[in-house]
Amino acid sequence: VIAPAHNEEATVVDNVRSLLGLEYPVYEIIIVNDGSSDQTLERLIQAFHFKKTKRVFRRIIPTKSVRGIYLSPIAPKLVLVDKENGRKADALNAGLNVARYPLFCAIDCDSVIDRDALLKMARPFHEDPERTVGVGGVVRLSNDCIIKNGQIEKVNMPKSWLARIQIVEYLRAFLGSRLGLSKIGSLLIISGAFGMFRKDVVMRCGGYDHKAIGEDMELVVRLTKTMRERKSNFRIKFIPDTLCWTEAPESWKILKSQRNRWQRGLIQVLQAHKNMLFNPKFGITGTFALPFYF
Repeated sequence: VIAPAHNEEATVVDNVRSLLGLEYPVYEIIIVNDGSSDQTLERLIQAFHFKKTKRVFRRIIPTKSVRGIYLSPIAPKLVLVDKENGRKADALNAGLNVARYPLFCAIDCDSVIDRDALLKMARPFHEDPERTVGVGGVVRLSNDCIIKNGQIEKVNMPKSWLARIQIVEYLRAFLGSRLGLSKIGSLLIISGAFGMFRKDVVMRCGGYDHKAIGEDMELVVRLTKTMRERKSNFRIKFIPDTLCWTEAPESWKILKSQRNRWQRGLIQVLQAHKNMLFNPKFGITGTFALPFYF
């Protein structure tokens, strides 16, 4: 589980504790401190007694300089990577270089993850390990929900009408659009808040694009493009279960900023992979899915 953290001093310790409670036989949690200017690093070191180590890793994907790798004597699953700031994609790539297991899960550090989310996400990989390269699930809104010990205790309807409208929007996007695109084999986005991938495939594709505004969508489109060009038999799956909770904007200013970034990210992906548009070489992805997003 790779969780980038940048200036998260207020919530990072509680968020990491909730990740330690995930139900899965064998896993590690890599917290990547992406050049935080606040007390994020110090809070983590104090809470989990992190000690700097000389752990060696292969720098397969180029990233900003890693200043140190820390391990916790009280929480063996935890790994803390301290690096220079390079934004989220660069932090995820640093986590990928350090990660030891064949599957990795990329999350937002401030997301609330259901305890059995990793088990649900890993199931398609176990059912079809050769073809499955990525899996995503439903993200729901945590506004005004009661959260206890890093888990949703009670689901409440948000008081803000702006958040309520976004609940409908998220249900439409995840249980309509993404579920449908997954069924026809052309899912092109797995939410950056929570997604699982085969590490070897992502590493061969060069990891996350640190120049991309929407690094989550760009990775999935590039994976699809690469696998199609290699004529590989692959699948990217969507699970219609709630796996992750995140807080939606409740002010027009923040919502505008968020959606502005999302749309610029989409335009950037379409420009970068424009040779896929209306191209039958890329199957239904080129003839339907990308034109649909366009």
